[in-house]
Amino acid sequence: MLRSRSLLALAGTVAALSLTAVTPASAAGAVLTTANGDVAVGDVLNASLASGTTATLYSSATGTSGVSCAASGFSATVTDNPTAPGTATESLTAHTFGNCTANVVGVLGVTSITVNNLSYTTSVSSSGTVTVTPPSGSTIQTTVVLRTLLGSINCVYQAPSLTGAASNADNSITFTSQQFTKSSGSSLCFANGYFTAKYAPVTDAGAAVTVN
Repeated sequence: MLRSRSLLALAGTVAALSLTAVTPASAAGAVLTTANGDVAVGDVLNASLASGTTATLYSSATGTSGVSCAASGFSATVTDNPTAPGTATESLTAHTFGNCTANVVGVLGVTSITVNNLSYTTSVSSSGTVTVTPPSGSTIQTTVVLRTLLGSINCVYQAPSLTGAASNADNSITFTSQQFTKSSGSSLCFANGYFTAKYAPVTDAGAAVTVN
C-alpha cells in the first residue's frame, strides 16, 4: 500500500511538472514596451537625432551635396499595440528640422524645412521594420525653402512611403537614403533628395521604447 501511494504521488508530481512545462509563465508582452510595461494606445512617442548625428537630404544616395540639419525630431501617437509578435501602428503628428545648412552651388542658406500633409501612419513590426505611409490619395511631402543669389526658392519633394529600421541596441529608428523626387522648384533644387537620419532614443514619457 505504501508503495502504491508513493507511485501515485510520483505520477502526480510528473503530471504537474509536465503541465508547468507547456504552460507559459505569463502572457506575452506587446510589440512596443518600456521598462514600465507595455506602451498604451494614446501614448505619445518622441525622439530627436541620435547624439553626434545629422539629418541629411542629399542629391544622390552616395553623395554629400545637399542639405544637412543638426536638429530634428518627431512625435507619434500610438494607435495600436498588439501582443508580440505583430505590428504596432502610430500616427506621426510632428516631424521638425532645424539648424540646417546647404552646400549646393548658388545656395546661400536654408530658411526652413517643413513636413507637409501630416499626419502619416507609421507601422513598427516585431522584425524591426518601420514603414511611414501617407493618407490615401496623398504623398509624403517636404518643402525646403532655400536662400539663393536670386532670392528665396521653394523646393518641394515627395515620396510614396519611407522605410526605416528600429534597433533595441540603442532604442533607435534609422532611415537610410530614402528617396524623394522633386515635384516643383527651380533648377537650383536638386532633382532627387535622399533622406538619412537616425533618431535615438525613442521614448514614451521619458522611458526608452523596445520593439518585441
